[in-house]
Amino acid sequence: MIETITKINDSVNSVVWGTFGIALLFAAGLVMTIVNKGFQFTHIPHWLKKTLGAIVRDKKITAHTAKENKAISQFQSLCTALAATIGTGNIVGVATAIILGGPGAIFWMWVMAIFGMMTNYSENVLGIYFRRKGANGDWRGGAMYYLKDGFGGYKGMKWLGTILAILFSLFCLVASFGIGNMSQVNSIAGNMEAAFNVPTWVCGVALVIIASIIILGGLKRVASVTEKLVPFMAIIYVIGALVIFFTHITSVPEVFAAIFKGAFAAKSATGGVVGYGLQKAITWGFKRGAFSNEAGLGSSVMVHSSSNVKEPVRQGMWGIFEVFADTIVVCSLTAFAVLSTGLVDLETGKMISQNAGSGLVGEAFATVFGGFGPKFIAIAILLFAFSTVLGWSHYGATAWQYLFGEKTQLIYKTAFVVMIFFGSTMSLSLAWDLSDTFNGLMMIPNLIGVLSLSPLVAKITKNYVDRKLDGKDIEPMLSAFPEYQKEESAEVKAGAE
Repeated sequence: MIETITKINDSVNSVVWGTFGIALLFAAGLVMTIVNKGFQFTHIPHWLKKTLGAIVRDKKITAHTAKENKAISQFQSLCTALAATIGTGNIVGVATAIILGGPGAIFWMWVMAIFGMMTNYSENVLGIYFRRKGANGDWRGGAMYYLKDGFGGYKGMKWLGTILAILFSLFCLVASFGIGNMSQVNSIAGNMEAAFNVPTWVCGVALVIIASIIILGGLKRVASVTEKLVPFMAIIYVIGALVIFFTHITSVPEVFAAIFKGAFAAKSATGGVVGYGLQKAITWGFKRGAFSNEAGLGSSVMVHSSSNVKEPVRQGMWGIFEVFADTIVVCSLTAFAVLSTGLVDLETGKMISQNAGSGLVGEAFATVFGGFGPKFIAIAILLFAFSTVLGWSHYGATAWQYLFGEKTQLIYKTAFVVMIFFGSTMSLSLAWDLSDTFNGLMMIPNLIGVLSLSPLVAKITKNYVDRKLDGKDIEPMLSAFPEYQKEESAEVKAGAE
């Protein structure tokens, strides 16, 4: 039975994360870039001002909503989304890309991220535009909503939109227990045992207790924790990586030369037929880029839609920044740490180190920090992976709520917390493979929705640019539903965004 499941999973996984899936993700990013006139390139100063600049200058961005208001702030939505995306993929995933695809994989990871910015942007724009208010006054949005009400709004597509929304929710639900829970805590437990001799069951019990307190408290408590945890863990990791960067700053030209040379290498570092090296670099760069920032999977839009923002494009810009921070900043620093510390032959792309995954990154940090290097990486994985668990707990809860209703969410959250213990103590090779597959399956219905609604995203974007950047006096496009459009439009005209 297990062998049959494994074979079926391998077949599905090879399609989802093979040439078809990677090409679909890239094509979606390219299409959304074209229809939105290269927004991530042409308006760099604007989206940086409205994201990174706003965090520093605009208190409304970070201010908490009133206790009775179920929405979360724009900054909290960003941090919760980053909590789910900045995970083991930023450490283990980057190391794997270099090992299997060579230094050139990093170039293609950047390419996927650059176009993925607009996929994530479009998801968030649609998420805000098609979100609805729940019985408790909280905003509910995600791919399931724009599939049902957006794609399903086309003539004759209501039934298909409903089916795709249900499929997306089911895939998300299963993935939340795998890639969003057990695989993450398994990495935590394994690294804590290796670095600090902490038994896996002790780690599991501790994680269950902490997670219970946070997750059972609802989204506002999750967001309250992630807005503190994400900046802390990101800054600490970035500082450590920057120490390595400046220690090996003379290697910068050599590292970049290896990345660009490897990106178009005809042969891989181990030889092989002409074209094989280029194929491996593109495949692993694209795959690790997609895994790292999750643009196109439709996951982070579920928390972005809970923001107190009024303008869909404003939340879309947070999606651009999310991909930028995750891949262009954090993943790139990990790549430089590995490539600049003598663990890879930059001339040939061959691996010198025998380590893999987090061990490779730990070895890179050890060249500067000594014996503390691997411990530093173990702590980083603890923070990164646990924050991913918190973010995915909301994604799974949103999918559960869509399928089974608000009143039964406690069942899901309780099960999610319990599985943390099993994930910490069990061997999970099959569970990891299955979770990768279902995580990838989320992409298919989501991208059907995003691509089919691309004219609407372009229209909303143009409306925003005309009003905010070109000063035209026109009615804002804020919601697909007249009652929300009227309410939100009045607030936008009064100065709220």
